[in-house]
Amino acid sequence: MCSRYSLTSPPQAVRQTFGVFNKEEFPPRYNIAPTQPVLIVRNSLRHERELVLVRWGLIPSWVKDPNDFATLINARAETATVKPSFRAAMRHRRCLVPANGFYEWTGPKGAKQPHLVRPRDGGVMAMAGIFEHWLGADGSEIETMAILTVAANETMRPIHDRMPAILPPEAFELWLDCQSGSSVPVEGLLTPAPNDLLEVMPVSKAINNPRNEGSGVLEKSAGDRG
Repeated sequence: MCSRYSLTSPPQAVRQTFGVFNKEEFPPRYNIAPTQPVLIVRNSLRHERELVLVRWGLIPSWVKDPNDFATLINARAETATVKPSFRAAMRHRRCLVPANGFYEWTGPKGAKQPHLVRPRDGGVMAMAGIFEHWLGADGSEIETMAILTVAANETMRPIHDRMPAILPPEAFELWLDCQSGSSVPVEGLLTPAPNDLLEVMPVSKAINNPRNEGSGVLEKSAGDRG
């Protein structure tokens, strides 16, 4: 499960990491939540990498009314190729989701402690994602995405049994190339991250409220301890 993440690197660093051709601008975001606009990397119609803003929470193209549909923020990698909500996107609409870290919680209900999970060496990582283009009868359009999850690695297992699928740079081209119309070539990429890739740090419970933003959500206060 991934229900909150951050993207705080400067736009230039993100563009350089993913080799995109356009210059979509975005502010640093420390507390990205479902239904909010988020940045993805995908191949354009010219098969060049582009940055695009979409909504987090996938709406399959066959949905009649998005207001009556519970948006899907995650897709289990083990079943995404066969589930009706995800299988077309897995074949034709794969993307990368830039992030500097994601959050998970531990502890009893009402007293859960949030943790930031981020690369040990810093920088931007790429979560595997899929996107959809919903078109309404009235001509309205919504582009949405979901993040692929896999079983937790040893670093994550004490916190949660699932984690986002994180792709290394050498896998970007294969993941984004949907010209074959098949998900088979990329299924082997969806594995737990190496155990030494990530580190876990407790952060402020201010992160629990999606309206809270800024670097302060990472700083534990006296009220967060104990």
